[in-house]
Amino acid sequence: MNTEDTICAICTGAGGAISIIRVAGPDALAIGNKAWQGQQKLNKSNARKMLFGKTMSTPDTAGDTALAVYMSAPNSYTGGDVVELHCHGGALASRQTLEAALRAGARPAEPGEFTFRAFVNGKMDLTQAEAVSDVITAHSDMALHLAERQVQGSLTRGINGLHEQLIAILAECESRMDFGEEELDWTEPEKFIADIEEIGGNIQNLLQTGHEGAVLRDGIRVVLAGRPNAGKSSLLNLLLGFDRAIVTQLPGTTRDTLEETANLRGIPVKLIDTAGIREASDIIEGIGIDRSHQSIEQAQIVLWLLDASAGSIDDEVREMSTHTSEKEKIIAVWNKTDLAEDTTLPSFEHCPTIEISVEKQKNVDILLDAFEKMVWDYPHTEEPEIAVNARHMSLLEEAVESLPAAALNLSENDWELAAVHLRTAIAALGQIIGQNVDPDILDNIFSKFCIGK
Repeated sequence: MNTEDTICAICTGAGGAISIIRVAGPDALAIGNKAWQGQQKLNKSNARKMLFGKTMSTPDTAGDTALAVYMSAPNSYTGGDVVELHCHGGALASRQTLEAALRAGARPAEPGEFTFRAFVNGKMDLTQAEAVSDVITAHSDMALHLAERQVQGSLTRGINGLHEQLIAILAECESRMDFGEEELDWTEPEKFIADIEEIGGNIQNLLQTGHEGAVLRDGIRVVLAGRPNAGKSSLLNLLLGFDRAIVTQLPGTTRDTLEETANLRGIPVKLIDTAGIREASDIIEGIGIDRSHQSIEQAQIVLWLLDASAGSIDDEVREMSTHTSEKEKIIAVWNKTDLAEDTTLPSFEHCPTIEISVEKQKNVDILLDAFEKMVWDYPHTEEPEIAVNARHMSLLEEAVESLPAAALNLSENDWELAAVHLRTAIAALGQIIGQNVDPDILDNIFSKFCIGK
């Protein structure tokens, strides 16, 4: 991406009451005054003030009424000159306003190009830029709060602190190489070794947040499986809070997989309702059951529903055992317990066993407790302050792997080799915050943004 052109894009979602067209670049002010006209022209004297006027549907004809605001460099989102045109949110009004800016000399922005310019202009570092994308794609309150904290620099501050500590140790190593014969007030190697061990521990703590980051950014695939008429579709509807699946007393009502997104205990999930597992009565049901098996294999968590009111409890247990090989991702859910109050239901040693009634909405919270525990692998009582992503994890692992060798070299007064390993760690941490990063990696990161951000 070049940063010399003046770019424009619609930066609001379709269908809202207001549409915002953002123009950014060295010619933003001139282009804004061609694409929009009011009683006053946009200029530095009225910067950051909303002005009323009209967009130009053609070079000589005023079109939709619109507000305009000019934000001069460096006090803008991108750090350069920016003009925003706020018009009505209809598709036609938005497109005409965008076309007016294009006619005036702007080019269409590429995905993530506004945020890329903010990064290049020092308005944010790379972790903050990535968090902007996380804000846009967040599917739960917890994911949104995490992304907002990282936009504000929570991860940046942590990485910067480690980066600066390692640079300080490297500076002493290089000084010892250059001035080793002189009588200077050197720090004892033991002090630096202790610092390196502490830094390694802090990096390991960051690495442990990777699981939380993956869950909150990517969500969890949760499959509802079981024999026909066990209550899978009813549980889907209950968890969603609306009737998504058809529910009847007839076994085999669900013939295909149904997928919906939801937010369970602050965790973004994709809920997948499946056809009941049994011997298929026709080819269509057979295809649906095959898809059920595929969904179970691809799931991260399977809620296997068992019918507590079934004529044969043993058949329910046997069916689950036959079709679930990865026991660590299964939660056994006895449903319809309100119809089997005098029945003793077996539990399972290899997976959590929950007894519920979807019809009476009984023990659903206990089921969600078990789900939450399985997602996090440990008690999770508060929102994470920081959660690294896959790119961060790879670089943190590279950094932490070089530290033991650096500590060993320091203990042997081998300053040159210690410096080599320290530079490796410093470079890896620098790539996380964008101090030194390959242009192809930047293109890959920002290409995942939406156009207009």
